[in-house]
Amino acid sequence: MTQTIEPGNPEAPTQPTDTGADRRPAVATPGSVPAALKRRVPKYSDLAPLMQFKKPGFGRAARLRRASTIWDLRDMAKRRTPQAPFDYTDGAAEAEITLRRARQAFLDIEFRPGILRDVSQVDLGTQILGKPSRLPVGIAPTGFTRMMQSEGEYAGSQAAAAAGIPYTLSTMGTASIEDVAAAAPGGRNWFQLYLWTDRDRSLELIERAARAGNDTLMVTVDTAVAGARLRDVRNGMTIPPALTLKTVADASYRPAWWFNFLTHEPLTFASLSRYTGTVADLINSMFDPTLTFEDLDWLRATWKGKLVVKGIQTVEDARKVVDHGADGVVISNHGGRQLDRAPVPFHLLPEVATAFQADHSDAAIILDTGIMSGADIIAALALGADFTLIGRAYLYGLMAGGRAGVDRAIAILETDMLRTMALLGVSRISELTPDHVRLLAK
Repeated sequence: MTQTIEPGNPEAPTQPTDTGADRRPAVATPGSVPAALKRRVPKYSDLAPLMQFKKPGFGRAARLRRASTIWDLRDMAKRRTPQAPFDYTDGAAEAEITLRRARQAFLDIEFRPGILRDVSQVDLGTQILGKPSRLPVGIAPTGFTRMMQSEGEYAGSQAAAAAGIPYTLSTMGTASIEDVAAAAPGGRNWFQLYLWTDRDRSLELIERAARAGNDTLMVTVDTAVAGARLRDVRNGMTIPPALTLKTVADASYRPAWWFNFLTHEPLTFASLSRYTGTVADLINSMFDPTLTFEDLDWLRATWKGKLVVKGIQTVEDARKVVDHGADGVVISNHGGRQLDRAPVPFHLLPEVATAFQADHSDAAIILDTGIMSGADIIAALALGADFTLIGRAYLYGLMAGGRAGVDRAIAILETDMLRTMALLGVSRISELTPDHVRLLAK
């Protein structure tokens, strides 16, 4: 009769063994300590693969390499930049509710990935306003950029050109239209226009932008008056920064910024006459609060390139500016720097995309405000944006490390976008749809 023996049964009878049994590996008995868990003195051959000490990295290049997110660059920027220019970049209007909501909007989503797709090659290239861009993001217009770091607009335009993306120069820039074009001759440059009460001055800027090769004019329409940027008020922010007891004390912790500031060309508005005073006073004295859609008609008749309207915050206005000849809109609340509690661009985006689709409009939809990662950009594209713009995200890089810092900011966003696309199961921008993103209920 055959006897059944259960594996691991301690009461099983001992079986005869052959002469080769001693050569087999020992089998641990129940309750014994596995060999791998017994303590022993480590051998050098075990330790050698673990001892890979790297030479410590110091200096700006090493610090930038260690930055993995835009927030890391922001931390570096705060350490290296005096409070007034840092807060000018980092802050927003009044209680800064709009800015917090804009950033929170990107967190309140759920990605919905597809599986079993070939994502061995992910292409982030796209078309915007009739020309290609290697990435679906460009650099937004930012004023007073050389105040943040002495390389200013030159660093931004050169980094954008190297990355194959558009760069937008602000009317309030601290480098001229011509100098930016010369600094980045192979880049795609756009010019952002604030319409002034003096139309002849506006026309002069438009003509200079055209002669310098700018193919797109971006007119900003959300600055009838200056927003209440309370950080600037509390810091006594002026253009150029004034030397007070407070700023001198602040400078003692950030000598590199002040050395660069004092040893380079004085900070002025390259597209304006020399001006000294607060930002709010400048806006309120020079910009035109009487603008209407008739002025947009004048711009459309005057400018022969692509025309984009920035500062769109309702579906109705998006449709109306396209009816008046705009080739695209920038859904934007000025980075939260004008009207506090303004609409959140990311929330408005699907409505504008649906409206343009219903109108059979091919006008470009561009989004800014609140973008701090490549995943934010991909979410915007999925919900209907054709393109995005970054302001603070690249300025943090600029303040952290000049041109190299801007390069690092763009590289971080590109890495984020490639990873997010692959994990969503898409290999091209055109494959993104609203099904890839769900807005979470509040």
